Amino acid sequence: MAVVYYVVNGFWYILSWLPLCVLYVISDFIFYLLYYCIRYRRKVVRKNLVNSFPEKSLREIIAIEKGFYAWFCDYVVETIRLRSMSQEELQKRMVFEGLEPIFEEMEKNNQTFCFAYLGHYCNWEWVSTLPLWTKDKLKCAQIYHPLENKAFNTLFVNLRGRFGSENIAMSETLRRIIQLKNEKQKTIIGFIADQTPMWNSIHLWLDFLNQETPVFTGTERIAKQVNACVYYIDITRPRRGYYHAIFKSIVDETKMPVASEFPITEIYMHLLEETINRAPAYWLWSHNRWKRKRDAAERRMVEQEKRKEERIKANLAKETKTKE
Repeated sequence: MAVVYYVVNGFWYILSWLPLCVLYVISDFIFYLLYYCIRYRRKVVRKNLVNSFPEKSLREIIAIEKGFYAWFCDYVVETIRLRSMSQEELQKRMVFEGLEPIFEEMEKNNQTFCFAYLGHYCNWEWVSTLPLWTKDKLKCAQIYHPLENKAFNTLFVNLRGRFGSENIAMSETLRRIIQLKNEKQKTIIGFIADQTPMWNSIHLWLDFLNQETPVFTGTERIAKQVNACVYYIDITRPRRGYYHAIFKSIVDETKMPVASEFPITEIYMHLLEETINRAPAYWLWSHNRWKRKRDAAERRMVEQEKRKEERIKANLAKETKTKE
């Protein structure tokens, strides 16, 4: 693991000193290999696009598809460049807007946390540069899913924490948030909540991009527990190598859904859908987002209930036999 880490880290560091204009030439070459030769996840991407945009022609779908692969290759080289890019250059290329209302709201309501929803849209790795904009007003953190490869996991943890943002593993989320609350540490925490939840974590289904979609609700549950203000990060890409992120209050700026158990989650998914529809090529279409189906989830729930009842009956039988 140590050898792999030092080899990859060294190679990554050397590449990161190349200017973006050179890295984008490499990106164009990777695009050709990935799209035309390797055909990386082409079936998954095409299926996701066709199902998400039934109103679009095949020509339009292919245009979005090529745009996605081109952007994805840019995401790769931009993430490499992040390893050694200066603070000054990053603040020109990754601009954040709408932080002052967050500072004011947290101060006014004496809140410890701001939860910021975002998706796998544009370059989410560059969002880890947020500490350059919050300065000493707020601590920054992001929830992440640890990679199975320990060497690469360490590389990404170090990269995302380069400017002082804390990485919180998903399994440690609640415990760490409680610690921060007890320490009265004002913190803004980023949640990328557009992935597919595990079977046991599915509590809500929504119509998202014309498909019935299981969504995470854990962020909203925790936000309510710790009285966090909740925002959505709406990111645009004005041109290659430049991003603009605007913080939008979910609760204050959007009408809450009526009679909804998870209104914040519903609003987040609606805002993300609007972002994707505006420029669909910049979302992570290669992720098999709709692999879990509602009927399969319901069957699993029924099976789990049966197994639970069987265990209860077995335990009661054992207790009865013991007493006899």
